[in-house]
Amino acid sequence: MSQRYCFDTSALIEAWNKYYSMELCPEYWSILDGMAQNGVVFFTEEVKREIDKIDDDLKAWIGGRGHFVQGITEHVQKHVRDILAEYPNLVDARKDRSMADPWVVAHALAASATLVTKEVAAPVGSQRIKIPDVCTKFSVRCISDFDFIREAGIRFTARRE
Repeated sequence: MSQRYCFDTSALIEAWNKYYSMELCPEYWSILDGMAQNGVVFFTEEVKREIDKIDDDLKAWIGGRGHFVQGITEHVQKHVRDILAEYPNLVDARKDRSMADPWVVAHALAASATLVTKEVAAPVGSQRIKIPDVCTKFSVRCISDFDFIREAGIRFTARRE
């Protein structure tokens, strides 16, 4: 199988709400859907839960596409334990924030996938841990959605209606 990509919540929500809205770029979402059907693109159950918290069109679109969601395995659970042992403050349960982060990294690690996120590494000396920091520690390749688009060979065209 070719390179696989595990998407973080931020790479989906920001794309949907900001620059690749369904109104402007439906082809992007169609391409992602096809890649998910072929097992190239996926996200975790935790990412789906985060998306489901907001009652919007992205939630509705993803709701009918279970082929995106990668299930939890024992291998993934082991990686989550290892990640949280190293970075116990990665999730903020009090604010219900970053709950998917260890799962996204663990799934990418278990699948030898590249993690796609909008997050950038935390500044040196920061107490906050970001997905790219965890990826570096666990040797998971981590890229932005823009880099994913380049690698996947996705090209946008413009037309006037």
